[in-house]
Formats: sequence, structure tokens, C-alpha cells
Amino acid sequence: MTNSLNTDDIDTVLSTARSVRRKLDFERPVEQQVIEDCISIATQAPVGMGGENWRFLVVRDDDKKLQVARVYQEVMLELTAARGISIKSTHQALMDRMHEMPALIFVCVIGQPEPSHSSNVAFYGSILPAAWSLMLALRARGIGTTWTSLLSAREEEIAGILDIPEGVLQTVMLPIAYTKDARLKPANRLTAVEVTFVDSWGSR
Repeated sequence: MTNSLNTDDIDTVLSTARSVRRKLDFERPVEQQVIEDCISIATQAPVGMGGENWRFLVVRDDDKKLQVARVYQEVMLELTAARGISIKSTHQALMDRMHEMPALIFVCVIGQPEPSHSSNVAFYGSILPAAWSLMLALRARGIGTTWTSLLSAREEEIAGILDIPEGVLQTVMLPIAYTKDARLKPANRLTAVEVTFVDSWGSR
């Protein structure tokens, strides 16, 4: 059977899905239909035993975005201070302008993980592929975002801001905006040969 997919385009999206925290168009709205189209793609991601327990919360309200951005800033400052590191310029840019993003998308999941490692792997394995598919779908439409998880440190506070009920777990948040003069390209990473073993660990 002839492969009708354009693998060049697919590979480009997969290999250039960078974290975009700068060079974003804060003035251009991201249409709700575009977001919903991307979420529809995300919900086609593979699922495990958890099934279709994902939920997506799109935040557009200026006051709520500002409150979320303030919490993010506090967590970032606390984390970098605790680790004795400085904030990268790209993270600073995101922190300074998160409240100006046209939308923030919270990827949530109904339920809670169980204590065991295997249960945790299965639990998050039913939600994180959807979050990644959402990020890729946004990238394919010229929308920049970055995978943020810092807000999980203040989950209850965020839940209060956004009226998220008990029993719903927050995973990642994607701040989104159309890119503006951003040049996304493959990163300088280790090659497949350097990170792949065959049949037994250490065997290349």
C-alpha cells in the first residue's frame, strides 16, 4: 500500500515543536474554533486503562489569566531561589507576559493516580499523549506554546481561581499565541545511535 501521508511535513512538525516563550503575537486572538479543532485532534491520542478521562480548560478571561500568571511567577521565583539558579531570559519573558497570552489551556484529568509506580505510569499515560498531541496540533497551525507544569505546586490555589472541582487533577498548562518572527528548527540533540540499545542494555 502506498503511503499517502506527507511524512516530510509530519516530521517537520514533530522535530520543530519547540518551547516558544518569546516572539509571540500578543495582539492577535487565537480563534476558539482553532483551539477546539486542536483539542479534537488531541482527543484522538492513544489511551490506557484510564480511558477518555481528559478535560481541557481554556482560560481567556483577563483577570483570571493575571491571577494565574502571578501564581506562576511566585512559583518560578521560589523554585529558582531554592535551587540557587538564575531565571533564563526565555522563562523571564514568559513570566513577564503570560497574562497577555490570548489563552491558557489547562490539560486536566478526572481522577487521581494510585500510589504504585506502575499505576502512575498507566494513569499519566492516558493524559500526557493527549497534551503532546495538542501541542503538536497547535504547532502545525503556527501557534506557539510551551509545556509548563510549575502550577501543579499550587494546584489548590489554581483550582480556586478557575473553579476546578475536587477529583480533577491538573497536569500541564499550555500558554498559547500565534508566533511572530519565530524561527523554529530542530534542536541539537543526541543521535538515535547514541541513545539506542538493541536486545540488551548497553548493546548497540
